[in-house]
Amino acid sequence: MQLDLAFHGDPSRIAPLAAEAERRGVAGLFVAEAAHDPYIALTLASTTTTRIALGTSVAVAFARSPMSTAYSSWDLHRLSGGRLVLGLGSQIRPHITRRYAMPWSSPAARMREYVEALRAIWDAWQHGTALDFRGEFYQHTLMPPLFSPPPLDGPVPRVWVAGVGPRMVATAGAVGDGLICHPLLSRSYLSEVVRPVLGRVKDDFEVATLTMVATGRTEEDLAVAIASVRQQIGFYASTPAYEPVLAHHGWSGLHDEAHRLTTTGRWDELGDLVDDTVLATFAVVGDLPTAARGLRERFAGLAGRTCPSIPYDADDQLALDLVSEAGQDGLA
Repeated sequence: MQLDLAFHGDPSRIAPLAAEAERRGVAGLFVAEAAHDPYIALTLASTTTTRIALGTSVAVAFARSPMSTAYSSWDLHRLSGGRLVLGLGSQIRPHITRRYAMPWSSPAARMREYVEALRAIWDAWQHGTALDFRGEFYQHTLMPPLFSPPPLDGPVPRVWVAGVGPRMVATAGAVGDGLICHPLLSRSYLSEVVRPVLGRVKDDFEVATLTMVATGRTEEDLAVAIASVRQQIGFYASTPAYEPVLAHHGWSGLHDEAHRLTTTGRWDELGDLVDDTVLATFAVVGDLPTAARGLRERFAGLAGRTCPSIPYDADDQLALDLVSEAGQDGLA
């Protein structure tokens, strides 16, 4: 299993961290789109590295047209020497319509068409074919030479699609080069629900997981991490899109309780709903050596790579040490 590192902070910090991650043999560095633009952060990371994969996990697809994403990813792929993995996610309706002021409908069908449109645009740039993409959601039929970037020296970026529900997972299997699984994930949900829905995929298709981890260098830090991960699981549990994961374990009632708390503004109480069984099902917990083993073993045999998801205030070095130790553990 390949071990990746996630970065969520200020882009000004990413360049030295990327260099150190590459030096330690980390397989990939992935940046989420939250408070910062992942394309900018990854461009900075490309300046201090030469080998490590650089990916978005995830960039919000529906916040941009396929053309906008095509340009950003093309330039980043070129600047990094062909190392970009373009991870795309749909986000949820309120963010797309109220934060980005963009249209929302049929997310799985729209995502499928989005990826197909991207490939049509890239094909026009790479091979000089006429751009004539006409879909239900997107139409791209104009590409004058002035606006067409030069071809890449190698293949176009790989596209991974983030999915939780069966329709989006099937979309990833049909049009993507990989699937990014949500952090609210158990081994049984991955093996019994996600993998069968993927269907037949290409030989080099990759399944990437985000593994929630509660760890720390001291007992006090570990206690804070555990409380924070409980809170994060409770937050995920409140979201209707993730209810199927809970239902798989017979915990639909947890979603109902968590959703009720959020509708009454009782966000701070979400963590109280997450007992030790739920915590252990969705997160790796323990000191650094224990967490490192758990990170490597949690989805072994089901996913080709994993990345720790650390939803609490931890320094960049903690996650890097965790991934490094997990890698050394795998070599032992």
